[in-house]
Amino acid sequence: MAKFGFIHDKLDIKLLVLYIMDRAAAPIDFATLTDLAMCDSGVDYFQFAEAVAELLESSHLTQEGEHYAISNKGRRTCAAGESSLSSVIRRRCDQRLAPLNQALKRKAQVRAELRPQPAGYDVCLTMDDDQGSLFSLTLLAPSQEDGQHIADHFLQHPDRIYNGILGVLLPGQDKE
Repeated sequence: MAKFGFIHDKLDIKLLVLYIMDRAAAPIDFATLTDLAMCDSGVDYFQFAEAVAELLESSHLTQEGEHYAISNKGRRTCAAGESSLSSVIRRRCDQRLAPLNQALKRKAQVRAELRPQPAGYDVCLTMDDDQGSLFSLTLLAPSQEDGQHIADHFLQHPDRIYNGILGVLLPGQDKE
């Protein structure tokens, strides 16, 4: 059966996987990697799964829990071979990676952690930007459920929390 598309064999798939992993902003799970790699009709799922397993075995990729990352060996191989991937495929990958990388970057910059304490739970909220820390706050919640609610709300709306606190601490020009 003839394959159409720009990806023709397992070597192409391996280069595609390395290209994707080299450009991912953080480790990603297998389902996400699969979704990103299925950007061409020539990618066969079973060859893809074999290629990922072989890249792990050859230490081009690493796995921690359910997440995959590229190794230095993988980065070198990608740099040496990525030009053999079609520019169309590279562009498709870059377009598909952009929203994922934005979400991964935001997740890395906005964090919430619960720590048990004798009187409840410390809820540690942190927000960074490209320059460093913007905001760090630790609150004591009476229960794990309350702490998790605070953490979840912060993760959903970090900008509103940050701007609200700044609004209280730095009131506008209208003074009483």
